[in-house]
Amino acid sequence: MDIAKKLEVLTDAAKYDVACTSSGSSRKGNKGSLGSTEACGICHSFSADGRCISLLKILLTNSCIYDCKYCVNRRSNDVPRAAFTPDEIAELTMNFYRRNYIEGLFLSSAIIKNPDYTMELLYETLHLVRNKYNFNGYIHVKAIPGADKDIIFRTGLLADRMSVNIELPSEKSLETFAPDKKKQAILTPMASLKGAITQNKNEITLYKNAPKFVPAGQSTQMIIGASPESDKKIIRLAESLYHKYELRRVFYSAYMPVKNTHKLLPTNDAPLLREHRIYQADWLMRFYGFSSGEILENEDDNLDLSMDPKCNWAIRNLHLFPIEVNKAPFEMLLRIPGVGVTGAKRIFDARKTAKLDFYNLKKLGIVLKRAKYFITCDGKMMEKTPFIPEYLKIRLTENGISEGYAQLSLFDNKPLIEKKEDVKCLAG
Repeated sequence: MDIAKKLEVLTDAAKYDVACTSSGSSRKGNKGSLGSTEACGICHSFSADGRCISLLKILLTNSCIYDCKYCVNRRSNDVPRAAFTPDEIAELTMNFYRRNYIEGLFLSSAIIKNPDYTMELLYETLHLVRNKYNFNGYIHVKAIPGADKDIIFRTGLLADRMSVNIELPSEKSLETFAPDKKKQAILTPMASLKGAITQNKNEITLYKNAPKFVPAGQSTQMIIGASPESDKKIIRLAESLYHKYELRRVFYSAYMPVKNTHKLLPTNDAPLLREHRIYQADWLMRFYGFSSGEILENEDDNLDLSMDPKCNWAIRNLHLFPIEVNKAPFEMLLRIPGVGVTGAKRIFDARKTAKLDFYNLKKLGIVLKRAKYFITCDGKMMEKTPFIPEYLKIRLTENGISEGYAQLSLFDNKPLIEKKEDVKCLAG
């Protein structure tokens, strides 16, 4: 099989892995080296659906010894198979970089022969890219569950970010849909990466020239909707992963049926809106000081799709509102619907010099469409509003989400919605 055909097969096989984003780390270009990476992201090219991307996202191989029922690359599935050599991937990366198609590499792989053998191939690839071709750009690579921790460590010294995909939110679902994978085999490399990252930070503090180990941290991915777990189970698991393993990101991927879907799996796509609400809840835990128990209380198992989780929390806790923006502590400013982290900082700084009114808040970029129901300026509300949950919920959901949304794709040009006028903003 020629390189072009391999590229077609293995880039298409990689599209189901969403665990990549902007770089998250910085490295300046050095004399004699190619490329650089910036913490603000490496986004210079655009996909057909408008997303900004510049990573060569590829699998080393899609020939797998495992038979995970949700995976298009499972050994029992009849799909075209291909495999790159480390040299081929290194040359592809450099050729794409020189043509300004990419600024980095996202490298993953199915399991070929065994985890150690696969991890060795990934290490060899990164070693060639870094040392033979002197590539200094961003690299995200997978840590293969079950691989020897020494191989993973050596690979981590060459990568900016590593990810160990947990895939399914419970051990029971792993046993049902991925019998070859074990919970402990996934969590062990997570713990090893956490320990090595912490140790490396201490070494860099003592020795300026100590080699960096996974400077952009580690991440993972969960598939939403393939197994029956509730949103509460998923969010609690993510919270636990953040606290216990200090993950930089948890990525969520709405389940999409693949070729020859197994009878135990759903036959329809999981709602993209559900994925979006879980991402919003994740954001509240990471940046707004919410706990999973606050986002979903004891009687709630799933997020309300009709409104974002922060609005939902505010309606359930009306005894805390309205909040006076000129006096409220920063932690409470963060909990006002329509006020983001940047907006809260602007309010906190601006009110030191003058009392703020609603005109000032609009100038500061606050989304008054939502915030006006929950705040006062100098003791006054923007408009008289019945302060009851049923009324507020109607007002906050009257511009509902269109059902025309579909899973975004890098690989086709099909319209995302049927009618232009149906577009509604998903931002919460």
